Amino acid sequence: MNELCKIIKDTVKPNFLNIRTSIRTYDRDAICCGAPCWRWAYHALHSADKWFINPFVYEEPVFHEYGMDNPENPTSVILSDAQLLSYLDMIEKKTMNYLNSLTDNMLYEKPENCIYTRMELVLRQYRHLSFHTGMLNGQTAVATEKFPMWVSEADQFVDDGILFGRYRKSKLSK
Repeated sequence: MNELCKIIKDTVKPNFLNIRTSIRTYDRDAICCGAPCWRWAYHALHSADKWFINPFVYEEPVFHEYGMDNPENPTSVILSDAQLLSYLDMIEKKTMNYLNSLTDNMLYEKPENCIYTRMELVLRQYRHLSFHTGMLNGQTAVATEKFPMWVSEADQFVDDGILFGRYRKSKLSK
């Protein structure tokens, strides 16, 4: 049985839904910690792409420029939100295909040339993707006084086009 792999697949789906909602609701040009929010979105996506499976055996996306994954580095590349969402679609498909190829026992193994187990890589990306999703959502909440919709269980989610949750006004902004 692959109970752990099933749990990982079921719980990674909301992470992808949440970062997708963040990109659909944020002000891409708002500055957060010295960089526009779209750079933080790319940083989170690139990390999920590179570190979820094996960061030591990885090929950069064709549009990537050296150092672009660090929002503090200048870059000549500017990705649109449509490009970021397309990249997210590719990452989600790649990740789900990877997870479908795993067994629970493989989670304890280290991929080729990697110092971390597969489970460590998964957990690190859960944390990292959730952190940056929250960071982007916080930026949106400050600017709009609305918090983007947050999904905790993918099988209970229906995409009805509503991007903001029921908590419209911040209780702190009185």
